[in-house]
Amino acid sequence: MYNLPSIELEYGIHKRHPVVFVRFEYNRDIITRLKKYTTAKWSQTKGCWYIFEDKFAITNFKDSFKKIALVKVLEPGTKTEISISSKYAHRNRIILPTDYHELLEQKRYSKSTCKTYTSYFKDFMHNFQGCDLKKIETEEINEYILSLIQLWNISGSEQNQRINAIKFYYEKVLGREKQFIRIERPRKKRTLPDILSKTEIQAILEVTANIKHRCMLELIYSAGLRRSELLNLKLEDIDSKRMLVKIRGGKGRKDRYTLLSDNVLKHLRQYFIGYKPSKWLFEGTNKGQYTSSSITRVLKNSAKKAGIKKRVHLHMLRHSFATHLLEQGTNLRLIQTLLGHESIQTTEIYTHVSNLEVQKVINPIDEIINRK
Repeated sequence: MYNLPSIELEYGIHKRHPVVFVRFEYNRDIITRLKKYTTAKWSQTKGCWYIFEDKFAITNFKDSFKKIALVKVLEPGTKTEISISSKYAHRNRIILPTDYHELLEQKRYSKSTCKTYTSYFKDFMHNFQGCDLKKIETEEINEYILSLIQLWNISGSEQNQRINAIKFYYEKVLGREKQFIRIERPRKKRTLPDILSKTEIQAILEVTANIKHRCMLELIYSAGLRRSELLNLKLEDIDSKRMLVKIRGGKGRKDRYTLLSDNVLKHLRQYFIGYKPSKWLFEGTNKGQYTSSSITRVLKNSAKKAGIKKRVHLHMLRHSFATHLLEQGTNLRLIQTLLGHESIQTTEIYTHVSNLEVQKVINPIDEIINRK
């Protein structure tokens, strides 16, 4: 009995309703029974299941799970180790197959990709614990991916990354043919990028009083940078003679040059005099590399001060740079080069959010109203 998994119940409020949060380490049997015998729903924001309190009976719940789990009722606000990232506690104790992580590094995958692949493959190993990984069939892998979609509602992007992590083991580590795994890929969602107007960007910059913070936001927008590209900039990457910014090892581990604005250069010189960075262009505490969470917080605070109500994120500055260039008549191929896109089709998405052609269209209702 003491080897049974634990389910933790905690009374609380979710979306203004009294609920009972249901937390446990990932377990397919518990999830199946939860969906069969209760009205539980998954909360993406809370990272756990929940049941509306008026539809919950503790006695019935315990009876439903007494043979497969230990049910504990927590005091409100209490959390044990299981409830903190309950789905992924197994990652700390699972050992990857020989050469998996080493091969990722040898092939020069980014740190972010290495972390994602190793985490997702540990999830895969956890699901098939006790099985010989080399003998797992394609159909079983497909069923595993499908269960993640149905039970955890993973996004299309996460689905692709999990498939890639699995394929890396079979095709790269074991050296099998690519045809070995024929996993269905999610259909790509066609979503248009969110952008900010020039007026909104001006408002954000004007309320950013700290010169370092302002320079960071100005560079992301004026050079069309990704967050990681900004944080990886070194002093020598600012070429003031040629008025270019050098991006080293961008997406796909490719170098490129992009624009350096005259006005941004003036602000960078003011920043340099005040802060005197030594290695990284933008440094955090103890002269270390500035963190991604800090620059994200800078933008959100400035957007809030500027009175911008919509959700603002850093990549919107890059999207806005590309869209505004297009609206100014800049050649699409040049924009592709500045952004570091491998395919022109990726850059063409900005033609769908530019209002360059839309502004020329006369709305038929204006003709109707003007007839009066």
